[in-house]
Amino acid sequence: MCAHVLVAEDDDMQAELIRRLLVREGHEAVVVSDGRAAIDAARRRRPDLVVLDLMLPGIDGYGVCRVLRDDQDEPIPILMLTARSTEDDLLLGLDTGADDYMTKPYSPRELMARVRAVLRRTLRPAEPSPVLRAGAIAVDPLRHLATCDGAPVPCTRGEFAILHAMTAEPGRVFTRRQLLHHTRGLDRASTERAIDVHIMNLRKKFEPDPRRPVRLLTVFGVGYKLVGGGRDDA
Repeated sequence: MCAHVLVAEDDDMQAELIRRLLVREGHEAVVVSDGRAAIDAARRRRPDLVVLDLMLPGIDGYGVCRVLRDDQDEPIPILMLTARSTEDDLLLGLDTGADDYMTKPYSPRELMARVRAVLRRTLRPAEPSPVLRAGAIAVDPLRHLATCDGAPVPCTRGEFAILHAMTAEPGRVFTRRQLLHHTRGLDRASTERAIDVHIMNLRKKFEPDPRRPVRLLTVFGVGYKLVGGGRDDA
């Protein structure tokens, strides 16, 4: 699996380490050192993955993430790197659209494991699959398209992965860890709180009233389930 990876990191030593690790695994790596250069490089050639440092000069990682999400018809996978390790920073990174989030210092082995996990999901050849439905919500995995009452609803990769898993088994109760596995391919209890952010965002997009959900329901003490609630059941 050879991928084109854009590395946005202003620490020269860190950038060179990441570049060497990627090249060693057979990937093509382009390194930039500020936010504006990252945006320009991604616009010139769409990368298969962006390894994005949060504290970039000029436009920071959050800003780069937002621009790339708005720029592209299909979201670019983003692995965010930062020295910030608070829960608020994690949730903001995921809410901005990052697919994964690693805090510094990190081990090279874990970094490459995260890279492989993202690329396995995003570069895997698409297989024919039916459109999945749960009431008003429909998910087309082949086209990476989600709709509600027939209208397209834009979703980040994490949101789409959760919706795909839950629409495939309406009524099933998923734990946060199970949903985390679907979104990132890794069971890491330290980031299960991120699932709550994805669910909150999905409710904003798919619920008639996000404060009183009738589709994406909380099962207290367990997790979440998707049911066919809403106008379509009337």
